[in-house]
Amino acid sequence: MIDTAEAVLHDGTTIPITIHGNGRALMVPARFAPYPPEEAETMRRWGADPDLGPNLVNGLARSHRVIVADYESHRMAHPAPDTLTPRNVTADLLAIADAADAGSFAYYGYSWLALCGLQLAIRTDRLWALVMGGFPPLDGPYGSMLAVTRAAHSMSTQSADVVPSPTADVEPGDWDSVPVQTNKAQTRQFVTLYEALQDFDDSAAEVQPGLPRLAFAGSDDLIDYGRAWGNVHVKIGEPLTTHKQELIDSGWDVQVLAGLDHIGAMRSSVVLPLLTDWLRKVG
Repeated sequence: MIDTAEAVLHDGTTIPITIHGNGRALMVPARFAPYPPEEAETMRRWGADPDLGPNLVNGLARSHRVIVADYESHRMAHPAPDTLTPRNVTADLLAIADAADAGSFAYYGYSWLALCGLQLAIRTDRLWALVMGGFPPLDGPYGSMLAVTRAAHSMSTQSADVVPSPTADVEPGDWDSVPVQTNKAQTRQFVTLYEALQDFDDSAAEVQPGLPRLAFAGSDDLIDYGRAWGNVHVKIGEPLTTHKQELIDSGWDVQVLAGLDHIGAMRSSVVLPLLTDWLRKVG
């Protein structure tokens, strides 16, 4: 049986929540609803997994009470261009947990949602576990992501949206071929987020003592943006590899996934067994 709830976020918007399974609470800010067939096919051509959310939720719900809220889609539908700060993101995630009656919960996020998990962990003692995928907890690419989001915001203000054909040929990993399909408010909110993180020192970030935490990324997770994006290189796998022992010494479990890039390391066939095994160990 699937339970439902709603949470009111920092900007007054309401996000729907579904709750699956029984056990210790685990928040997964992912999309559970299926994608339209054409959009799913485009994702597969790009190398992405359109069944990621359902596969993760259904698999994890065998042993946990999985709290699902599609925070990214919500923010695209209801942008917070001036207020998407780390503190407000944390307030939003805690509001979701409150609406699901989860006093204590684990959190899994990938990419920028992993970054949000770290911000959550340093602001609350309600987590019993934290998993960051596709974003390193040490030497994170905050500066390069600000440059990318500023470029995206500039492009969104200069040209109309261009929607790629679902039958168009795409080359996985060719980020320059991705058109900006977001509007000014949508892109501005991420500029706001990364601007607020420019003074964040992740080497000094303190989470609650003894918090089980896992960081993982593909060894080939390096996103190269071309001239239109300022020739920015977003390094994710490299800093996780470089600081692996340092992170382990400070209490992290670390997995560098050989041969995988940003999209490959987020596929459900990779993430589900990784999360299942690790959560069984720490939970």
